[in-house]
Amino acid sequence: MNAEGFRLPITHTTADGEEITIRLILPSDSFAEMTTLLHRSYKPLADMGLRFVATHQNETVTEERAMTHGLCLVAVSGEQLIGTITVNYPGWTRGSAFYERPEVAHFGQFAVLPEYQKYGLGTLLLTASEALARIMGASEIALDTSEHAHHLLRYYENRGYRFVEYVQWNEVNYRSKTLSKRLVE
Repeated sequence: MNAEGFRLPITHTTADGEEITIRLILPSDSFAEMTTLLHRSYKPLADMGLRFVATHQNETVTEERAMTHGLCLVAVSGEQLIGTITVNYPGWTRGSAFYERPEVAHFGQFAVLPEYQKYGLGTLLLTASEALARIMGASEIALDTSEHAHHLLRYYENRGYRFVEYVQWNEVNYRSKTLSKRLVE
């Protein structure tokens, strides 16, 4: 998917015939439901002793993170929220010299309900976020995750993300690795 061909909503049919839609968040979407989605999706990380913000944040924090500095995509099956990712506008994330660069978009709050993982939904959300970042004018898209979340680091590296810097955020109990991907047409 490239930026020119990027159109929302995106529909995807799973192997068992379930239709999933990826779209921008709507005012009718529930931040309580999104918070539950984040807590469930990040639980394996919490079980590893990693205190990601999404493991414990409340509904107000979820809304603020989804709506303040970018655009939030959601994946829905029927009326159920099953995935999400928020793409922050280039240069709008603070606390990291790399994130503050005007050509770098940042994504976070990336989650898929456990029962929908391994079906390619995360890949669809991430691909859509990369296209959205290009539309926002970014030439790079970045993220950070715990240096101890080896499975996540492998996932992003396999998608072309490279290590940029270490960051220690006050809100978490681990050192983060910032990864970035060049967005080329």
